[in-house]
Amino acid sequence: MTSKVDEALGYEQARDELIEVVRRLEAGGTTLEESLALWERGEELAKVCRRWLEGARKRLDAALAEEEGAETAKSEDDSSA
Repeated sequence: MTSKVDEALGYEQARDELIEVVRRLEAGGTTLEESLALWERGEELAKVCRRWLEGARKRLDAALAEEEGAETAKSEDDSSA
């Protein structure tokens, strides 16, 4: 479950923390309990990043659809003139 703190994280903050979590896991030297806690935190951070990226994709798709609609309307105006 994602906490409110995670929801307030910006994409870059979540990404940077996720990079650090992965680095620590790859370096080893942590106890099983620490590794599990890091893994769980990494999963939470990945979800935050995924939500940000999905939101960005929706905004980009909406902007492209709006632009396409404007171009279609202009083409129809040009062909009827």
